[in-house]
Amino acid sequence: MKPQKARTPKPTLSGVPFSLSSPADLQSKVQKLQLAIARRAHELFEARGREHGHDLDDWLRAKSEMLCPVSIAMSESKDRVRVCASVAGFDQSEIEASVEPGRITILGKKKQSTKETEPGTTERSGSYPDEILEVIDLATEVLPERAIVELKAGELILELPAVSKNEAETAA
Repeated sequence: MKPQKARTPKPTLSGVPFSLSSPADLQSKVQKLQLAIARRAHELFEARGREHGHDLDDWLRAKSEMLCPVSIAMSESKDRVRVCASVAGFDQSEIEASVEPGRITILGKKKQSTKETEPGTTERSGSYPDEILEVIDLATEVLPERAIVELKAGELILELPAVSKNEAETAA
């Protein structure tokens, strides 16, 4: 699949244009993060004495320990889908996103800064959890190549043109 390029929106005073990644570029990173969550959920299962019946609880707890919550707001009209994702605390260099016709993936990892406080002692700064992962399945098919994306005041804003009936029939 070709790398996606979001059209650069008209310059605004408060928004920063955001470049999309290709879905293939994010796939291995998403899988690694999901595997880490699964490992943590399994640790919780073992710590509880391998008692069955709490797998969803373990998964949700592991996810909450590892990922920052992301609020999503969506609006849809006949010709577009608008998605706003709260990514407060992450800057543009720490976020990756991709758009497919039926899905949006947002992945982020805060950069950790470390400093040596004493010889042999390292202090890590930053908050934990320090990652985000959101996979948003869209009810309406969109045109990824015409996406306009910007980062504005802690929100990743995606303006996605919907596939028209004529375009959908042509593609079929």
